[in-house]
Amino acid sequence: MQKNNVIFLLKELIQLGIHDSKILKAIQNIPREHFVEKSLKYKSYENVALPIKFGQFISQPYIVAKMTELLLLKPNSKVLEIGTGSGYQTAILSYLAQHIFSIERIKELQLQAKKKLKKLKLYNISIKYGDGNQGWSTEKPFDAIIITAASKKIPKKLIQQLHNKHGILVAPIGEKNKQFLTRIFRTGKTFKTETIEQVNFVQLIDGV
Repeated sequence: MQKNNVIFLLKELIQLGIHDSKILKAIQNIPREHFVEKSLKYKSYENVALPIKFGQFISQPYIVAKMTELLLLKPNSKVLEIGTGSGYQTAILSYLAQHIFSIERIKELQLQAKKKLKKLKLYNISIKYGDGNQGWSTEKPFDAIIITAASKKIPKKLIQQLHNKHGILVAPIGEKNKQFLTRIFRTGKTFKTETIEQVNFVQLIDGV
């Protein structure tokens, strides 16, 4: 049954425009039920966002795939993720990049995600508890930065931690009920912004 559900989900993602074979393979190989609350495991392979603890959500598979696709990751990419959450997006990224640095502001979620990712033997991931708005300055620059919560504008410290020749940042920008998935390309001191589509995320919060 689970295998059939995964196949159905992959077909749906392809119909929605996700064609990167590496991303589809990652979604096929990473068990989403491993990151979903026990009471909602039967919905693991539905293309919907699901609530986890502390008022947070595990994003719908399409959004996970779309944001990953927009990062244009390479095997040697160094990625910063703001908002580890359940760890599902982190796991998908780990299949496509060299190393993922992820920051979570809710200590309990950070610890849970760390255990789940270790259980899947995904070792190219570093997770820390902290304020994502500050980024991870000791590991900069990053080839890609992904923010999994909405903000009115990108924190300056994150922009500054992007690689200055080919850095890409993907994030939902805007306020509640009016957010747009946005991609920013950095070349030196020049930043090019591209609006992709409307989305709905929890808000990015300052501090821990």
